[in-house]
Amino acid sequence: MQEFHRNVSISGSEEFTGIDLKEPIRVAAGALGVKEALRHSFKEMGIVRSMRALLEMNQKDGFDCPSCAWPDSEHPSKLGEYCENGAKALADEATIKKVDADFFKKYSVEKLSLLTDYQLNKFGRLVEPMVLRPGSIHYEPIEWQEAFDLISSELRKLDSPDEAIFYTSGRSSNEAAFLYGMFARAFGTNNMPDCSNMCHESSGVALGETLGIGKGSVKLEDLYKAEVIIVAGQNPGTNHPRMLSALEKCKKNGGKVISINPLEETGLVNFKNPQHLKGWISGEDMADLHLAVNINQDIPLVKLILKKLAVLDKKERTVFDHEFIETYTQGYEKLLADFDNYDEDELLCLSGVGLEKIEEAVSFLANKSKIIVCWAMGLTQHKNGVENIREYVNLLLLKGAIGKPNAGTCPVRGHSNVQGDRSVGIMHFVDEALNKRIEKHLGFKPPGKEGYDTVGAMKAMHDEKAKVFMCLGGNFLMAASDTEYTAKALQRCDLTVQVSTKLNRTHLVTGKTALILPTVGRSEKDMKNGQQRYFTVENSMGRVTQSKGLLKPASEKIMSEPELIAQLADTYFKGEHSMDWKVLGEDYNLIRQYIDKVAKGFEKTEERSKGPGYYLPNNVRELDFSKLPNGKAQITINNLPNHDLKEDEFMLMTIRSHDQFNTTIYGLDDRYRGVYNERRVLFMNSEDMESLNMKKLDVVNIRSNYDGQIRTAKKFLVIPYNIPKGNLAAYFPETNVLVPYNHFAEKSKTPISKSIKVTVKKASV
Repeated sequence: MQEFHRNVSISGSEEFTGIDLKEPIRVAAGALGVKEALRHSFKEMGIVRSMRALLEMNQKDGFDCPSCAWPDSEHPSKLGEYCENGAKALADEATIKKVDADFFKKYSVEKLSLLTDYQLNKFGRLVEPMVLRPGSIHYEPIEWQEAFDLISSELRKLDSPDEAIFYTSGRSSNEAAFLYGMFARAFGTNNMPDCSNMCHESSGVALGETLGIGKGSVKLEDLYKAEVIIVAGQNPGTNHPRMLSALEKCKKNGGKVISINPLEETGLVNFKNPQHLKGWISGEDMADLHLAVNINQDIPLVKLILKKLAVLDKKERTVFDHEFIETYTQGYEKLLADFDNYDEDELLCLSGVGLEKIEEAVSFLANKSKIIVCWAMGLTQHKNGVENIREYVNLLLLKGAIGKPNAGTCPVRGHSNVQGDRSVGIMHFVDEALNKRIEKHLGFKPPGKEGYDTVGAMKAMHDEKAKVFMCLGGNFLMAASDTEYTAKALQRCDLTVQVSTKLNRTHLVTGKTALILPTVGRSEKDMKNGQQRYFTVENSMGRVTQSKGLLKPASEKIMSEPELIAQLADTYFKGEHSMDWKVLGEDYNLIRQYIDKVAKGFEKTEERSKGPGYYLPNNVRELDFSKLPNGKAQITINNLPNHDLKEDEFMLMTIRSHDQFNTTIYGLDDRYRGVYNERRVLFMNSEDMESLNMKKLDVVNIRSNYDGQIRTAKKFLVIPYNIPKGNLAAYFPETNVLVPYNHFAEKSKTPISKSIKVTVKKASV
């Protein structure tokens, strides 16, 4: 294998930044959240620019938040329909700081790579296309057409279309993702890994197997009058703060909230809604019950709850919805029989939750049928991630809590249009029906061979079976598992291409040749021939809406994603293709017309996406399970997780700080956990610390050992924290280095980032 061509750091500085520990703040949002959002916004954008943008974000005629995919209200508050992290994401995108040619003259990629991800992000917006040529350590300007010619030339050199990989992040619009996916297929490959592979792929697989659609079944309004909402493996206070206002409405209508998570997170302890006067004064207790489950022991927890509900149902015959079970499901009797294989005391011990709290959860659920289960990465990023979700679906099916108002499944998506990307065709697998529509309406025959997902793409590049890697958004190196392995994979490519708004580490750890193609942000005007264009996006509950920016673009030299993709395709095909790429890059209405013809469920998008938008079809809402075996929703048998921990091993889960979104680090403070000015920390139970003879702020190394290969995350500060014994937590992407690329969820291949077996030892300082 070839030697690396630049001396770059894959992780940046590992020096401590001066930790300050305080008592965790026990109230989410409120006046402090508003203050922090505005402080960050004013610093990055200025006061006037900030207020103008914030007042239009998530409004009907405004632009969609570039952060999470939580749905907008049909009646948004004019006081501000955004959260602290949404405001930070906007400020991050719309910052007035700029990274231009003079910047790259001053800084080499080797010098930049020594900085932290936080420092890299703070430099500002990318404002002109740049190229890093073979042997050089400095990016230099390149004209757009020359960049398209360069990519096209490298693509034509490939022995097979499958030597190219087209990755997509969840920030892209439906229009951009559609064109990107069609270009990859027209080029001849289904190598379209996307960020779903690393987060909610387990959800898609599990929901597809059990309910016939890889999406959730609830609408936002369903949460308001639910009787019980279970929030499992999710931290809405940090990751999806706007969700808290929906939980608040549920509580005011008499509903109960059960939190299931190894950590008791602030957002579910107390929430102050700043949209109401009361929220500036007092908070609302969110979770009525917190179940501090051991990491990845949700299956024994839910099995135990179901066993106890089954005992009650045997007596009363009213706990389970037998009419629903008989009419719409199969597998009920097998599940009941399977319960006999498990001892309640063993399940209780595995879960780590006290019996009293289990009984309380059973009492909440026994006589209720309007139940919603919400979840995120805490369920999906495990070897048994698919089974985790299927077990919660069992609970909903037995309670008849599917396909009716105020009940159902609610996977809470991360990035703002990750669900839309998949809906318009970003997928590595083959959909025969989609391929037929492509051939009929677009005039070319798409490939019929399955492509690489994220794990497959990493391995292909590492083994030099893929030579061109293109990213439509994202920070692939820091988002993927096994950081060192992923870095080597990228460095073995001939060409890496990043379509980006901000500088990140994937711009520094590159192939022999690298391109940065700067693009228009969600909040910016997209003008063409004196007319403003708009995008469409799909939120995490399946509603398609318009998004129209209002700010002046960061530069005249940046290009919108659809136009960029279209011009690349036009260059590659030399204007000779069944699709008129050049025209499509100019007229987004034409793209939407093609989406309506090709993508399942889209119809009259140009007209229907206005205002509150429209919902894509969802078979679960119609209680239509006709595509599943025997036309029934599937009740499933799911095995207990088997971690096989050694005596000195702990179970580690990666988490976000309050001052980040995905891999983007906004700041160094995590006030909800009481950690300031530092990210290299390890949260540990105080009894575990004592057993290892460790004191607060001792410096430790964290190691994982899979298949005889030791991976090490160096120099972390130990912090005593309220986390179950044997469990650890630390921030990603700093600990992604511990996640083996070849250990992932069965069926979905989602990395095991939330259940990594590790040892912890004091570091020699």
